[in-house]
Amino acid sequence: MGSYKHVEKCVGEYIAAHYTSPVEVGIGNNPGAAEVIHAAGVPVRCTDIRERIVPEGAVFRIDDVFEPDLSFYHGADVVYAIRPAVEMLPPLITLAQRLGCDLLVYHLGFETYENGGEKIDCGVLLHRYVRGSEPVKER
Repeated sequence: MGSYKHVEKCVGEYIAAHYTSPVEVGIGNNPGAAEVIHAAGVPVRCTDIRERIVPEGAVFRIDDVFEPDLSFYHGADVVYAIRPAVEMLPPLITLAQRLGCDLLVYHLGFETYENGGEKIDCGVLLHRYVRGSEPVKER
C-alpha cells in the first residue's frame, strides 16, 4: 500500500472507531479515508471547493471553509482534513469551535499549526486542534 493510501487508511480507521458523524473538508482527489469510514458503516459527509468524485454512499457538497454553510455540518462530531493548506487551519478551527466538535488534521510532512494541538498516533500522526464538548465513542 502506498504512503498516501496508508495515511488515508489509518485516518479513516481512527475516525470510524471514534466518531459517528464525520465531515471531511477538502476531500480533493483522495477519497480513501471517506471510503474506509463508509465501509465501516459510519455515514460520512465530504466537502471541497470543486466538484469531486466521492465514495458511493458518501454525501458531498461544494463548500468553502472560509465561508462555510453551517447547515451542512450540523450534527458533526468531528471535522477532519488530510493535508490541508496551512491557511485553511484558522477557518477549520473556527468551524469546529462553532459546531462544538473535534477537529482532526493530518499535515503534510512535518507541518503543524501554532502549538500543533493534541497529537494522536493512529499509525500516522493526527493533530486534534479542537476538542468538542461531547465525548467521542469508543469501540
